[in-house]
Amino acid sequence: MEILIRRELLEYLLQLARNAYPNEFAGFLREKDGVFEEVLIAPNPHAGPRSVFFDTWMLPFDESIKGTVHSHPSPNPWPSEADLGFFSKFGGVHFIIAWPFTEETVRAYTSEGKRIGLKVVE
Repeated sequence: MEILIRRELLEYLLQLARNAYPNEFAGFLREKDGVFEEVLIAPNPHAGPRSVFFDTWMLPFDESIKGTVHSHPSPNPWPSEADLGFFSKFGGVHFIIAWPFTEETVRAYTSEGKRIGLKVVE
């Protein structure tokens, strides 16, 4: 399995992670025709260096949301137990962007925490 993400979105996500550092950020990814193209920033975020919380009741009903993204302000790109719990609630594909927030530090996972391939498209 390979996930497709638009280069412009990936570059924006990397910048969001850099801007949030040393805290995490979180968002929801919209998919169009099999390609992730947009991000919705988590509403009313409360971010820290080890977690980010937000009000889930403020999320829009949007069937184009097929994934999530959050940053790790450490070089660890692997999902934590809390991440796996989060993944299981939202389904789809989940991106983790680890420090130093480069294209090489982005990982994609299934809801079960299995790593999947990621391809950047123009």
